Amino acid sequence: MNSPESAAESAAVAPTCSAKGCRAEAVWVLAWNNPKLHTPERRKTWLACEEHREHLSSFLGVRGFLKDVVTLAEWESGRSGTDGR
Repeated sequence: MNSPESAAESAAVAPTCSAKGCRAEAVWVLAWNNPKLHTPERRKTWLACEEHREHLSSFLGVRGFLKDVVTLAEWESGRSGTDGR
């Protein structure tokens, strides 16, 4: 059974990096879409820590999927930086 403390701790856990096996706190949001599957305005997201930002960006960029990279704080405040292209 979950105690109130463990439920509160779960809610307060910071978002983590999307890189396989990484449990570091996310600092960046990588907005992307696969044009073969998604409409042009659709944005999927991966989160990245400082260490994995470049690697994840490169992985998406080589495939032509990467649309924008912004800080997590910017993303959460509503500024995605995407223009729908």
